Amino acid sequence: MEDCLICRRIDMIKEDTNPYFVAELETGYVVIGDHQYFEGYTLFLCKEHKRELHELDSGFKQKFLMEMSKVAEAVNIAFEPDKLNYELLGNGDSHIHWHIFPRRLTEPNPTHPVWWTPRETMYSESVRPSHEALEELKHKLRGALEKL
Repeated sequence: MEDCLICRRIDMIKEDTNPYFVAELETGYVVIGDHQYFEGYTLFLCKEHKRELHELDSGFKQKFLMEMSKVAEAVNIAFEPDKLNYELLGNGDSHIHWHIFPRRLTEPNPTHPVWWTPRETMYSESVRPSHEALEELKHKLRGALEKL
């Protein structure tokens, strides 16, 4: 799908030009989020371009959900949050993808949903990781995935 951001990001992974790529699993791709207001923010991008979970074949869907859980466990191991938040929204980018947010009690509003964080704060250039920081995040997450 030419106009699908997630498909374009997956194409970049296949072309080896996506700097946020961490790992390929059977049903999806693990990537570090472009912005790291929530340190360790990770996405799991479905290999199939579908809008809703119920559109996936049963076996693929079960594997996809199990792999998403594995990715979340790896995020937990790698970044040691106090809590994880999981979101599968699709209102903006309708290609199925999970958001996995490590949450910490030291945040300004640790009990609020992540989307209550002002967009200008959550997507500020100041929370875009440097090349070195991005490599460290990817290394930690890849290492945790390999242990599972």
